[in-house]
Amino acid sequence: MKKVAFNVLGLVGVSAVMLLSTGCAAFRMSVKEVDPTDGRHYDQNYDQTDLQQLSKDICDELLNSPFMAKQTEPPIMMIAQLSNDTNEHIDTKSLTDKMRVTLLKSGKIRFVNETSRKKIMDEQGYQAANVTPGQNAAIGQQLGVKYMLTGSFSKLEKSTGKQVRVSKTKFSYYKLTMEVTDISTGEMVWIDDHEIAREARRPLIGW
Repeated sequence: MKKVAFNVLGLVGVSAVMLLSTGCAAFRMSVKEVDPTDGRHYDQNYDQTDLQQLSKDICDELLNSPFMAKQTEPPIMMIAQLSNDTNEHIDTKSLTDKMRVTLLKSGKIRFVNETSRKKIMDEQGYQAANVTPGQNAAIGQQLGVKYMLTGSFSKLEKSTGKQVRVSKTKFSYYKLTMEVTDISTGEMVWIDDHEIAREARRPLIGW
């Protein structure tokens, strides 16, 4: 028995030495590059993959809509801030920025830079007062916006109730609604929505 106990203690000691000699690699922080388009979800909540997919779906629907088919030339638009109607922080600016990039690259829609209007006007005022005539930016020639692209983001969330179980399931449902409004008439000329539904099951004990 003593020999067995000694062997066990020796094995434990060797294991401890090996663990220390590796610098506790299992507990070290590690960083690696990942593909932002790999489509992996780490939980049931909205993430970058959803941002990419929602933006693509909405842009595809708008660019191929009857509304766009009627346009004889690229309409001038602006994108207003999305309304976040969820109970969590949603980076709606990143979503609208993604849409703006896709729509502008299509060549079928033109945009004014609504977020920098004050800076543009300040620069025009500065040039009017200080820059050599003929080299300053013209005032009063900004493009007029014909349509406004707006939208809202909503969420429903459910989880399993209290009961005897070894895991818990959470369900999240997101809906993005986007619409285009004619600024002159107030008429809504296009609208569409896209949904995300996902559930995740986690053990009550463990990670």
